[in-house]
Amino acid sequence: MDGQCSHSANIRHVTPSALGCEECLKIGSPWVHLRLCRTCGHVGCCDDSPNRHATKHFKATGHPVIEGYDPPEGWGWCYVDEVFLDLGDNTTPQNGPIPRFY
Repeated sequence: MDGQCSHSANIRHVTPSALGCEECLKIGSPWVHLRLCRTCGHVGCCDDSPNRHATKHFKATGHPVIEGYDPPEGWGWCYVDEVFLDLGDNTTPQNGPIPRFY
């Protein structure tokens, strides 16, 4: 792990909730990159995307760690401790082809 994260021990193996940003798919909005919640499997869009659904999910739930998911990038981010995490082999495989909206 890159930084000091008090939540890294709680990272779970999860099943992604959707083949793209869950909320953007419902409203027909584009996204740039996807982030996967490593507490519950919610798939949301990154902060460079118009709706920033991954950060909104963190603010609504308090789930601290996300994974760079589109494609699986091998890193995580802890919103609480504000540190990047090296996930190494602990990445989540994609559930299928993810549509591109950028």
